Amino acid sequence: MVVSKIRKRIVEKLKNRYRLIIYNDTTFQSVWTMKLSRIKVFTVVSLASAGIIVLVIFLIAGTQLREYIPGYPNEEYRQMLIRNALLVDSLEQEIQSRDRFFMTINAIMRGEDPPDFSDSAETGEKAEVRNMPPLNQDSIFQDKILEERLSLSVQSSRSPSGSLSNLHFFIPIKGLITNKFNATKGHYGIDLVSQPNARISAVLGGTVLFAGWTLDTGYVIYLQHDNNLVSAYKHNAALLKKQGDRVNGGEAIAIIGNTGEMTTGPHLHFELWHEGKPVDPERYIVF
Repeated sequence: MVVSKIRKRIVEKLKNRYRLIIYNDTTFQSVWTMKLSRIKVFTVVSLASAGIIVLVIFLIAGTQLREYIPGYPNEEYRQMLIRNALLVDSLEQEIQSRDRFFMTINAIMRGEDPPDFSDSAETGEKAEVRNMPPLNQDSIFQDKILEERLSLSVQSSRSPSGSLSNLHFFIPIKGLITNKFNATKGHYGIDLVSQPNARISAVLGGTVLFAGWTLDTGYVIYLQHDNNLVSAYKHNAALLKKQGDRVNGGEAIAIIGNTGEMTTGPHLHFELWHEGKPVDPERYIVF
């Protein structure tokens, strides 16, 4: 009984009507009036509070005001986190490349055959790149465009085809051969390891057919020579010539480096193409 009486009193108080009147202080004339009840005031205050909360949430979520919330990173910090994550990933790849490079050098110093990293370095990393969204489509298709240029250049050469054994080749760089020519495995040249920042020379006089960046082989330069001969120099740190330049045999054209996806350490990947077909450089050049 007592509980029911208390509830009844509360309901009656909520339903009681009140009048809010605003008077002119000078004339005592009624300016504005409104009828109120406790339940109506409670409802209006609740709806207004809910509207204010929704508005605040929208402002925080949809504007830059969220950056002023303690513990929420601003745009600069988020970009820094993304950049650091990319740097860590690049550092891991550089460490792997350095370890492979040291393993190769140690094997050569012991007089052993260097380990073959072609499966893990070329096919494995290349497959991983294919599964990722391309970041630069121009550099991805650069190799295909380069092959077309190479084929057209060989077909359009007017010099008569001669024997390569009669030509005097300059050594592109002084160093050790870590990976030999193997056309069956898709390795159409040789890999040479030399001193850091060593210069790379043109093996013959000719014209720069292409000089630029490709995704797989980094900074590359192709030279068109007489006798339908083309030489390729890949993974360079910097290029000293541009497309269309005329170079002499033994002239510096690039600096040895470690650029591109298909690399296991600082080295030069050197190729010779005769009449559109790859040939073993060791058959004509004494390294």
